[in-house]
Amino acid sequence: MAGPLGIICALPQEIEHLHAALTNRDEETVGGFHFARGRLDGEPVVLVESGIGKVASSLTATLLCAQFHCRCLLFSGVAGGLDPALDVGDVVIGDRLIQHDYGALHDSGLMSYRAGTIPIGERRAPLAFETDAGLLERARGALASLSLPMLPAAATGEAPRQPRVYFGTIVSGDQFINSEIARRRLFADFAGKAVEMEGGAIAQVTERFGASVLNVRSLSDLAGGHSHLDFAAFVHHASATAALVVRRLVPVL
Repeated sequence: MAGPLGIICALPQEIEHLHAALTNRDEETVGGFHFARGRLDGEPVVLVESGIGKVASSLTATLLCAQFHCRCLLFSGVAGGLDPALDVGDVVIGDRLIQHDYGALHDSGLMSYRAGTIPIGERRAPLAFETDAGLLERARGALASLSLPMLPAAATGEAPRQPRVYFGTIVSGDQFINSEIARRRLFADFAGKAVEMEGGAIAQVTERFGASVLNVRSLSDLAGGHSHLDFAAFVHHASATAALVVRRLVPVL
């Protein structure tokens, strides 16, 4: 029998939307993390709030794989936008996940390596953890007809706008990006559409366990000099949008 889906959120604002929809709920605490087993839209899932960062997310991912025998992990949450073509409220689903802060630090800067490989000499392994092609195909099919809720003028600062769903590279690192210089560098170096603090570590864990991962991120900010203000203003709305997309995906995964 196939195991349940594991769903990770880093923040309480992200997980509250999924907890509210969970039925047949049963809770268990392991290593200080609170896991909620139940059914989400009829499908067996295990929900957990990991906390922020790569270590926290890799701990919960390991427990979901090893103790709860999850066949696939989903991340539902927010991120900063890197691609200047995207805006707050848009959703990015990771087809490639990269840990942007892993590598060798030289006088000229950081030379990136695939997380877990020796960061010395010639780079032999690809940087990215690739999302399973079959998983992406099912996700694209499930989201093809999805219309995200309109962002009101009060949220956009201009005219109302309908967010869109994109597939692309998401980069992860243990920093909140609050710098236009860093935003431009990450976009130039990795062609990343979004930046966050957990997804790349989860992908490293699931690869070891032979599980799959799908990273769903709604943009709460644009990772520039005002990202700390935008995050506070939009985290609730962006979290709700990510949860909406995840609920659309759960039945097909």
